[in-house]
Amino acid sequence: MAQTGKPALTAKQKARQSTIRLAKQSWELYLFLLIPVAFIIIFHYVPMIGVQIAFRKYRIVDGIWGSKWVGFAQFQKFFKSPQFKTIVPNTIILSLYGLFASFPIPIILALALNVLRNKRFKMTIQMISYMPHFISTVVLVGMLIAILNPRIGMYGIIYQSFHDGKAPKDLMGQAGLFRHLYVWSGVWQNMGWSSIIYLAALSAVDTELHEAAQIDGASRYKRVIHIDFPTILPTAIILLIMNAGRIMSIGFEKAYLMQNNLNKSTSEIISTYVYYVGMTSGTGDFSYATAIDLFNAVINLIMLVVVNAISKKVTDTSLW
Repeated sequence: MAQTGKPALTAKQKARQSTIRLAKQSWELYLFLLIPVAFIIIFHYVPMIGVQIAFRKYRIVDGIWGSKWVGFAQFQKFFKSPQFKTIVPNTIILSLYGLFASFPIPIILALALNVLRNKRFKMTIQMISYMPHFISTVVLVGMLIAILNPRIGMYGIIYQSFHDGKAPKDLMGQAGLFRHLYVWSGVWQNMGWSSIIYLAALSAVDTELHEAAQIDGASRYKRVIHIDFPTILPTAIILLIMNAGRIMSIGFEKAYLMQNNLNKSTSEIISTYVYYVGMTSGTGDFSYATAIDLFNAVINLIMLVVVNAISKKVTDTSLW
C-alpha cells in the first residue's frame, strides 16, 4: 500500500519557512532593527497625520480635526501669490547649480586619490579634504562672513592694501553672488566626505584587470577611464537619482544664515519662505506654510520617480 505522507510544500511555503528559520537564528539582529523602525514610524509616519492641515483653515483653538476643510485653497493661494514666481525658480536654480557643481567633483577626487602611490601623501590629502565636513553650518557661514567682511575681513584687508585703503563692496550683500558663495562653499565642505563612497567602490576593482591592461600597454589615464570609472558608474547613478529626489529641498539653515535684505531676491527659497510664513511673519499661517512644504515634497517625489525611470531605461541601473 502507498504510504500517505504530508503534502509537498510549495515554493512560497518553503521560502516562508526559510525566512522564519533565519529570523529565529538571527533574532538579535532583528531586535536591533526595531530601534530604527520605531524611529521612522514615530518621527516620519505619525506626523503625516498633520499633513491634512494643508487642506484646512487651521486654527489652534479648533485643532486639526476641528478646523474648517478648504480643499486646495491654500495651494491656489500659493500658485497665485507674487512670491511663487520668485521662490520656486530660486529653489530650482540653486538646486540644479549645486547638483551639477557638487556631483562630479567627489568622483574626480576619488579617482585622483586612487591613483596615488604615496600612502602618507594620500592620507594627508584625504584628511584635509574630509575635515571641512565636520564644520557646522553656523560656523561655516560665520567663517564666510568674517573672511568676506569688506573692512576687517581677509578679503577687505587685501583689497584695501591694493586700493589705497578704499573699502570694497560687500560680497555677502550682492544678490548675484549669493548662489556662487552658497554652492562652492558647500562643494569645499563636502567633496572629501562625498568621495568616501567612491573610494570604497574603487577598492573592489580587481587588480588583475589593471595588470592585464598594463601588459596590453594601457596608460594610467586609460586604465582610469576604462576600468576605474565604469566600476563606480553604477554607484554614481544611484547617488544621482537620490539627489534628484531632493532637488527642491535646499537646506534651510545655510540659506537662512546667508540671507539678508540685499540678497533676498536670489536667496529667498521655499524652505526659508515656509519658515517666514509659519513662524516669523506674525500671522502664524500654518496651513499655508504646510501647503507650500507639501507642494515641495510632491515635486521631489515626482522628480525621483521620473529620474529613476529614465535611468532604468537608459543604463539598467535604478533604485527599484
